[in-house]
Amino acid sequence: MSHRLRHALETFSLSLLAAATLAACTGDDDTPPPPPATETAPAPQAPAPERTPISLRLERIGGYATNLFGKSAAEIPAYDPASKRAFVVNADAGAVDVLDLANPATPISVGRLDSQALLAGSEINSVAVRDGVVAVAIQASPKTDKGRVALYRAADLSLLGSVEVGALPDMLTFTPDGKTVLVANEGEPNDDYSIDPEGSISVIDVSTPTAPVARSAGFTAFNGQEKALRAQGVRIYGPGASAAQDLEPEYIAVSADGATAWATLQENNALARIDVAKATVEAILPLGDKDHGVDANAFDPSDTDKKAVIQAWPGVRGLYLPDAIASYTHQGRTLLVTANEGDARTWGEGDDAYWDGDASKGFVEEFRVKHLTNTRGWTGRKGDDLPPQLDALADGGLLDPTVFAYCGAVAGNPGKCRDDDQLGRLNITWTMGYRQDADGKPILFDTAGNENPAGTRLMYDTLYAFGGRSFSIRDADGKLVWDSGAEIERFLASDECKLGSARNIPCATWFNTNHEEGNTLDNRSDNKGAEPEGVALGRIGDKTFAFVGLERMGGVLVYDITDPQAPTRVDYLNPREDWSTKDPSTVLASVGDLGPEGLHFIPAKDSPNAKPLLLVGNEVSGTTAVYQLNLSY
Repeated sequence: MSHRLRHALETFSLSLLAAATLAACTGDDDTPPPPPATETAPAPQAPAPERTPISLRLERIGGYATNLFGKSAAEIPAYDPASKRAFVVNADAGAVDVLDLANPATPISVGRLDSQALLAGSEINSVAVRDGVVAVAIQASPKTDKGRVALYRAADLSLLGSVEVGALPDMLTFTPDGKTVLVANEGEPNDDYSIDPEGSISVIDVSTPTAPVARSAGFTAFNGQEKALRAQGVRIYGPGASAAQDLEPEYIAVSADGATAWATLQENNALARIDVAKATVEAILPLGDKDHGVDANAFDPSDTDKKAVIQAWPGVRGLYLPDAIASYTHQGRTLLVTANEGDARTWGEGDDAYWDGDASKGFVEEFRVKHLTNTRGWTGRKGDDLPPQLDALADGGLLDPTVFAYCGAVAGNPGKCRDDDQLGRLNITWTMGYRQDADGKPILFDTAGNENPAGTRLMYDTLYAFGGRSFSIRDADGKLVWDSGAEIERFLASDECKLGSARNIPCATWFNTNHEEGNTLDNRSDNKGAEPEGVALGRIGDKTFAFVGLERMGGVLVYDITDPQAPTRVDYLNPREDWSTKDPSTVLASVGDLGPEGLHFIPAKDSPNAKPLLLVGNEVSGTTAVYQLNLSY
């Protein structure tokens, strides 16, 4: 007999003896014995509140490499807590790579979601996960055809259902209750604008994933209001486009109650506010511009002096043109956080016929200041980089001498303003900033700078650059609450900023370097600087943190945005190690992460290692990075 069995029998015998003794003590008394005591089940305890950190520090603890350079092989990441799987858009494969993240230090490829069976020749643009359901946005071939949204089971990758949506579905997201998926149907034109689909936001009921139902929140109600929208600051300027065709949703954020959503209309420099229950766009919210003429918004516009020269430039304004957007709640109100990347419209730029003067072959709005303001006019740029739509307006451009006198502009001559180390190299949009009459037609000037109906010159009072080189916080009406101003560019030029996993490489040595090349100090200053593109928010305890991906310079900035009026920088990690090799693809295995595109925050309660994590898809290096948030208290 085992010791365990002997002990059980002895315990049972003692129990019988105790019962007999109790009965004998009771005797003939009519009073019934007291009922046996019962234990009251303890009340369920609420989970302990998460501690609020003083600060945090990013650490790259792992990653997954596709070994594909410059192919957008790692773009948008998402995560499923139940299966501990990451889902990463691989644009090169036109699919979603599925990674086992059980050990976040060593993600392992376990499968792929492919959309070819649903749409032949299709690509996947975005992915989101909620409650074990994976939603993907599927772009048709050609992109101007209607796309689809498909739903898969995260645990076994089986297809649950799919539904048709608008043209070029891009970013998608679930509402907080997981019952609705919203997708931004960008509706981009083809290269020559012969086909320009309408943009829209699909509102998809996914409460039954096997039978999703889509409704469309479109922009046709704004057709006929183009002039009024332009007057408010909404950029509607595509060739022959109606408002519905020209408005192109890019990215979506949703309020905490799921009732309202906001979509960035990037090229239009506006937001669309959507009533989710009604599936309607209730307002277009213009975002305005930032004045680079004040020190708080200073920037470096030249890529040729090979140094950081950050200063104010009166007469220059930045168009925010945000890409990613996220939302959080502060004191009962919804606030929106945008990464102000600054995309321009550049359609048909690869077609020689367009540059030879055929305006029907495309539309490119970028032009350098030095070419715009050449006193000989811009005809010398024909066949090179002169947009034919600009050429049709006039023969050259002038700078208003009352605005640009500080850099040498006089009547009929831009002076030193167009020098390479001044404003000459800056890329701006030629579509705005010149004087127009009440009907939007250009007011012409002669070469001496005098207003003259027979003149051949446009007069630019303002130069509009692309992007804010910043991230912003806005209210539900799109009003600016806070903007990082010159903070990002000044930080990257400072001695405080360090690069590499060991944080031992001076940022200033590689200020505004490009993400596809090495040894390119100052390369991006004439464009959009470090180019903030992606943003994710994470709440830890009582604090809200913003994680901002810098597409060109690379790396992730972390800000504490708990107080939206006074955010503070917390950390910056850029694990790129090799900055001098001209072609990073030759050292791809060791160069580090290049070109962060999408970011996804994983709270500690959902994390595979019980610590908060950040997933970053890097489109140029084709790597998915896993950052751990090391908290200090």
